[in-house]
Amino acid sequence: MPATSRAQQQAAGLALAAKRGEIPVSRLRGAALKMYENMSERQLREFAKTKRKGLPKKKGKKKKKTKKTKGRTRIIG
Repeated sequence: MPATSRAQQQAAGLALAAKRGEIPVSRLRGAALKMYENMSERQLREFAKTKRKGLPKKKGKKKKKTKKTKGRTRIIG
């Protein structure tokens, strides 16, 4: 599964480096620490190898589709 944002890709890279022993685990914080604890090295490698081109800096919230009808705004499923 590829990373959905640059921040996610970078956190996976840090967690992968810690799993491999390249950096101490004490340097990990936040998402990188959770990834280190909960994901296998293979999963981290998949996230970390995602190309950054075209990825947003942060994963954004999904916007709801709306439709204006006669002055009212309705949310569409």
